[in-house]
Amino acid sequence: MIHQYKLNGYNIVLDTYSGSVHVVDDLAYEIIALYENTPAEEIVAMMLEKHAQDPSISEKDIRETIADVEELKNDGQLFTEDEYKDLSIDLRNRKTYVKALCLNVAHTCNLSCEYCFASQGKYSGDRAIMSYEVGQRAIDYLLENSGHHRNLDVDFFGGEPLMAWKVVKQIVAYARSKEKEYKKNFRFTFTTNGMLLNDEVTDFLNKEMYNVVLSLDGRKEVHDLLRKTVTGKGSYDHILPRFQEFVEKRGDKEYYVRGTYTHNNVDFTNDILHIADLGFDKLSMEPVICDPREPYALTEKDLPEIYNQYEILAKEMIKREEQGNPFTFYHYMLDLSEGPCIQKRISGCGSGTEYLAVTPWGELFPCHQFVGDEEYSMGNIWDGITKPETQCQFKESNCYSKPECHDCWAKLYCSGGCPANALHATGSLNGTYDFSCDIFRKRVECSMMVKVDESIRAMEKNGQTVAE
Repeated sequence: MIHQYKLNGYNIVLDTYSGSVHVVDDLAYEIIALYENTPAEEIVAMMLEKHAQDPSISEKDIRETIADVEELKNDGQLFTEDEYKDLSIDLRNRKTYVKALCLNVAHTCNLSCEYCFASQGKYSGDRAIMSYEVGQRAIDYLLENSGHHRNLDVDFFGGEPLMAWKVVKQIVAYARSKEKEYKKNFRFTFTTNGMLLNDEVTDFLNKEMYNVVLSLDGRKEVHDLLRKTVTGKGSYDHILPRFQEFVEKRGDKEYYVRGTYTHNNVDFTNDILHIADLGFDKLSMEPVICDPREPYALTEKDLPEIYNQYEILAKEMIKREEQGNPFTFYHYMLDLSEGPCIQKRISGCGSGTEYLAVTPWGELFPCHQFVGDEEYSMGNIWDGITKPETQCQFKESNCYSKPECHDCWAKLYCSGGCPANALHATGSLNGTYDFSCDIFRKRVECSMMVKVDESIRAMEKNGQTVAE
């Protein structure tokens, strides 16, 4: 399976199963599109007729290009066969170990964001703060069930986890005290709205957290429209200086400023660039997931402009890289040379198997987006997984278990998409949320183009010839 597209002056051809990406001239682009279903002599005749008025294209050029395509196919770089179907069946039967927990330490929040999937941090339940005893047991559960995994990830999440600040510090200290005994390494991530950031918090997070996610939607008028305090006041002016100070002190450690775009700001590239212009260089912007009846919900009519925005963003990133003020966009971080192993490409994020969410009272869910849905309550940190049949559903959910994914060129980049989004959109873990798929495919196209541009400029800088 191949995918061809044109973007920013490049003719790009992706071979799905080998992962090979080719930048070709117009003639090769046309021939590749015909190659699999058209005899060579017919291709020659068609190309000669189409380019009869172009003296730069001869029959010899056409035949040489066909030969080049044939060589790429023989080398396993074009039109490769799918060798992973059987592997997807093996993955369903594999034994999995937990390597990451999302600790919902606070089912409460000091903001009242209208689009919050967690119902302002309460997850449609009671407000709660995780006790140290629950947090301690959660760490023990992870250690006991981590198997061969050496690096263990723990995400502090909410609600707003800074509202459980004391227990966060206690959990981190306890986990660190167990690293040598179990020969494990904990990597902590923290997501915050910034309202309670201060010097003490900043110093601790910068010392202990592998990554920190800072929530900011972009321009003041965009951010304040939906991210308000409980009194209805916008939070932009309060958090911005705190985020800037935090990132300045963080140095070269990982962080992301993460925003959400909605129907209100389909021109979200302006928000991304606004954040970049404020001095932040690691950015993410996610489409809102919400009830389609909400006034800020994205619609099918928004898709053309969403596509346009992602292209604008890609071109602006290239421009800023050339100008010496680059920034990273999370969804354009595509490794074309290595990338995730094939097992990861098929099975995805590992929700429900290698990744679990823990509520303040120790209940286990497949991930934070399932918290509160009792049908997907899988057990607890004392008894472990008590509903193995639910876990089996997640083992079996991948890009080969979903009929809509069979002919999708991007399936090994999304692994079949987010199970929670699929469930909420279709009622099935094996469904697909078409709107999200459309956006994902566009992001992959743009990220590939950015990487292609980077590679070509690097070759030119080193005096290498760029062969099409």
